[in-house]
Amino acid sequence: MESLFLLIPIAGIFVVIAVIIFIWAVKGDQFDDLNREGERILFEDDDTDKKA
Repeated sequence: MESLFLLIPIAGIFVVIAVIIFIWAVKGDQFDDLNREGERILFEDDDTDKKA
């Protein structure tokens, strides 16, 4: 039972940290263009083949 008095506040701190990091990522425009990176991987430019 005594361990719950330690674990519950630690879990609360982790939740608060996760929410702060998520809000920071949203405000930093990390989620603006989710399709760009996926399309960049799938549809590479032909210029990279000519350089190699």
